[in-house]
Amino acid sequence: MEFSASQIAGLLNGTIEGNPAVRVSQFSKIEEAGPNALTFLANPAYTPYIYKTSAALVLVSNDFVAEHPLQCTLIRVADPYSALATLLELYKKQSPQKSGISSMAFIASNASLGAGAYAGEFAYIGENVKTGKNVRIYPHCYIGDNVTIGDDTTLYSGVRIYEDCRIGNGCTVHSNAVIGADGFGFAPQSDNNYQKVAQIGNVIIEDHVEIGAGTTIDRATMGSTLIKKGVKLDNLIQVAHNVVIGENTVIAAQTGIAGSSRVGRNCMIGGQVGISGHLTIGDEVKIAAQTGVSSSIKNEQIIMGSPAMDAGKFRKSFIYFRNLETLVKRLDELEKTVKSFQEKS
Repeated sequence: MEFSASQIAGLLNGTIEGNPAVRVSQFSKIEEAGPNALTFLANPAYTPYIYKTSAALVLVSNDFVAEHPLQCTLIRVADPYSALATLLELYKKQSPQKSGISSMAFIASNASLGAGAYAGEFAYIGENVKTGKNVRIYPHCYIGDNVTIGDDTTLYSGVRIYEDCRIGNGCTVHSNAVIGADGFGFAPQSDNNYQKVAQIGNVIIEDHVEIGAGTTIDRATMGSTLIKKGVKLDNLIQVAHNVVIGENTVIAAQTGIAGSSRVGRNCMIGGQVGISGHLTIGDEVKIAAQTGVSSSIKNEQIIMGSPAMDAGKFRKSFIYFRNLETLVKRLDELEKTVKSFQEKS
């Protein structure tokens, strides 16, 4: 498919600077783009590439100022990265969509699939499952009894959804994610063994949530583990029993959240963060990668380090951390000098 600069600018409400008739047929990174490509400039670190890119069309911000001559046509928009996301989504929607029910899928007799559903080979759909319209269930998915799934949700190959869980509209669950496995509940016994605590709750995932490959969300001991609308979870994240994650929070890979902790709205959590159990993370909180959170955090804080602390204090303290060996040597020398004066006096 080919599109002209004027067509793309119309879709994005952008302003063309250059040739409105130039046509593109592919997307590329700015440092690799060929003559038929559309690319974008959002990160200032990539600015040098715009002066030598072969791309025909580049999305840039409204305030971009070229310091050297350009060979490409520009489309100026408020946010190039968001504009690119819009185009990629439109492009993806043009791709053929899977449809129909495979004869090799198992569907319980009392399950109900909405109009436009797709169920691939070796998908298992259990008793009393109910799905909305245009749900896509790729091969080798498992959907346990009494699960409900909203409209326009996609489950990629290998997803496992345990019984009684609920998934909203417009969600995407990537391969090998597990939703509703037992929470990690064991009661210590006097003989040093552990008695399993039955996990009788479920997981509720609200609308427009995306869950990355290999991510696991445990069912509640009682009640629900709750992922609220708009949440985006990266790959390989562990969400324990009875956790609540607030609206539009984003969490990067390899983060773990222990049981019964609550994360607020619009938070941004980096990779490999560890959050202890029974904590409250406020709204609009930012947590840097590899932070260890062992106490609750108020709204709008930015924290990092392990144990976690205010990011500004951590950066100042790090100056001393990395010079600790030198400081110890200076302290030893100072102690020797003081001792020497004391012996002479």
